[in-house]
Amino acid sequence: MADQNVEAPDGYVSHGVRTVRWETSSDGPVVVLLDQRRLPVEEVELVCTDVPALVEAMRTLAVRGAPVLGIVGAYGVALAAARGYDVNEAANLLAQARPTAVNLGYGVRRAAGAYDATLAAGGGAEQAADVALAEARALHREDAEASSRMAAHGLALLEELLPGGGFRVLTHCNTGALVSGGAGTALAVAVRAHHKGQLRRLWVDETRPLLQGSRLTAYEAARAGMAYTLLTDNAAGSLFAAGEVDAVLIGADRIAADGSVANKVGSYPLAVLAKYHHVPFIVVAPSTTVDLATTDGAAIEIEQRPAHEVTMVPHPGASAGGRGAAASAPLAPVGTQAYNPAFDVTPPDLVTAIVTEEGVVAPVTAAGLAELVGRSQPDRGVPSG
Repeated sequence: MADQNVEAPDGYVSHGVRTVRWETSSDGPVVVLLDQRRLPVEEVELVCTDVPALVEAMRTLAVRGAPVLGIVGAYGVALAAARGYDVNEAANLLAQARPTAVNLGYGVRRAAGAYDATLAAGGGAEQAADVALAEARALHREDAEASSRMAAHGLALLEELLPGGGFRVLTHCNTGALVSGGAGTALAVAVRAHHKGQLRRLWVDETRPLLQGSRLTAYEAARAGMAYTLLTDNAAGSLFAAGEVDAVLIGADRIAADGSVANKVGSYPLAVLAKYHHVPFIVVAPSTTVDLATTDGAAIEIEQRPAHEVTMVPHPGASAGGRGAAASAPLAPVGTQAYNPAFDVTPPDLVTAIVTEEGVVAPVTAAGLAELVGRSQPDRGVPSG
């Protein structure tokens, strides 16, 4: 594995974690991913030479998390262009890999749009490929900068809502450097509080069915030296009842125009618990996660995952058939059916605030989100009707 403590132009390093980078090998350009399926047991890199390999990496969750999916999508377009593949076909394949994460389509459109505009202006294929790569790199830098700004806004909000510090924060799934070009979204807020000596405890939901909290968030928290405790998802209620949670911080894969938030399944019941116990429920996500074309929560397409992710337990350190994916052992009888949505939707009235790189939206309203998007991404506009 390459030295992940060396910062490269195409990779932000946070506590030694570099999730994605562009690299030129002797065989041509490649996109290199940290294979998150193998964490926390092994840090193994996955080298992708074409778009189908990137699509497979996204679908199997070797790389995951809305912001970084946008970055990978943009690099995927650049990879197709640099290697002489059909860019429009590649863009379609990439954009459809994970339907709920709006950032994926955004990143693909940015790189593909830059490529097409260069060709339309009379540039050659090689120049267009260079422009697509420059656009992907720009998106990567922007996401790293957005992470830092979100962390600052999020910590300021915590300090306003909970004067005195000593925060006990509960988080769900994984929202750190592994999902971002920078330090992350929700977890970046907790890390900044930790660095300022204001974090008393990070409560880490294991996050069924894929255990991305126990495998990934705990991995990042340990590397950062944070005081953290892992808990099963169904133990969260007892923590709230005991008064041990000061705030909930989660990320988002898509935020609808009305403020409904799609995030890793299990987020909605946390919001209900937080509301009942008068605990702030805070969503941290870049402004590109707000999708004004999706009117409300009911319009968000929820990705359905395979049953084996519930009925089998992975062993991250063991390769399956030499392919680098995790081997598994059964948790349920063969043939057991499983309901396995990747996400659930939290309505806006359960969300205390949405934190973005542009600032905080509170209370969460359609008008507030539209104003935020218009300020941060004026080209996206506000849909009519």
